[in-house]
Amino acid sequence: QVQLVESGGGLVQAGGSLRLSCAASGRGFSKYAMGWFRQAPGKEREFVAAINWSGGSTSYAPPVKGRFTISRDNAKNTVYLQINSLKPEDTAVYYCAARTSSLLATMVSEFGSWGQGTQVTVSS
Repeated sequence: QVQLVESGGGLVQAGGSLRLSCAASGRGFSKYAMGWFRQAPGKEREFVAAINWSGGSTSYAPPVKGRFTISRDNAKNTVYLQINSLKPEDTAVYYCAARTSSLLATMVSEFGSWGQGTQVTVSS
C-alpha cells in the first residue's frame, strides 16, 4: 500500500493560483492511477481530477475543467494539481488518493489509499 502526503494548500484571493503536491511513499506508485478529491464543510467528498499511471490520460469534474490541471512525475513519486482562477466555491480540504490499478477512476470507492488532506481557502 502507498502512503500519501499532500502539501501546497493555503489562503488565496479569488482569481489566484495554487499548486498542490502529493508525495507518495511505498512501492508501486508508477503503476497506480491517482486522483484528487475535495470536501467542503457539510458536503460529501467529491471528485476533482484523475490521472492514469503514465499521465497520458486525465479526467476532470465539470466545475474545474479548464482551470485545474493534474500531472504526475513518476521519477519523483509525486502527483500535482495546478489550480488557477480560484473561486470561493473551490474552498475545501483537498485529498490525494491512489488506486491499485493503472486505469483512472472518478469515484471515491475506487481509491484505496488516501492522504490526510490540505486546506484550500479562497477569499472573495
